[in-house]
Amino acid sequence: MHDSKVDEARYMQVICYKTARLFEASAQLGAILAEAPPALEAAAMKFGRHIGTAFQLMDDWLDYAGYVESMGKHAGNDLYEGKPTLPLIYLIERGTAEQQTLARAAIEQGATDHAETILDAMHTSGALDYTLACAQREASAAAKALQPYRYKGPKHSTVSSLKYYVKSQMEM
Repeated sequence: MHDSKVDEARYMQVICYKTARLFEASAQLGAILAEAPPALEAAAMKFGRHIGTAFQLMDDWLDYAGYVESMGKHAGNDLYEGKPTLPLIYLIERGTAEQQTLARAAIEQGATDHAETILDAMHTSGALDYTLACAQREASAAAKALQPYRYKGPKHSTVSSLKYYVKSQMEM
């Protein structure tokens, strides 16, 4: 936290080692318990890694774009805590000079007097659209990872439903 030098590649690595690994391990455990062959275990792991990354990116997006009533937390919590999430990193890497300065200060100092300006910049700079697109890309990769699961019968409908659900949730 409070490291304004974190770039997008490093941030994605942090997500991979944190949230995505938890999802990956959970999906792998399900495959192991189901006594899935190695190829399906690998597919489950890949699904978990991508859906975990999508989950974290959506959490980042919701922190700036969500509604308090539906999230259960206030918009901008990550901003006030100085967390370098993808929308802030986007501002630092692609925003105007003023947006870059404000985003860096917000990460380094946490709570900021410029929160409203930064929240507005999230909407006008393309930071939220970019974050949502990244999450959608990860969700699509998660759905694609389930392709080896081509069962007939009840299992087939469950996997098809999961693929549909993942894609539909990302088409906001």
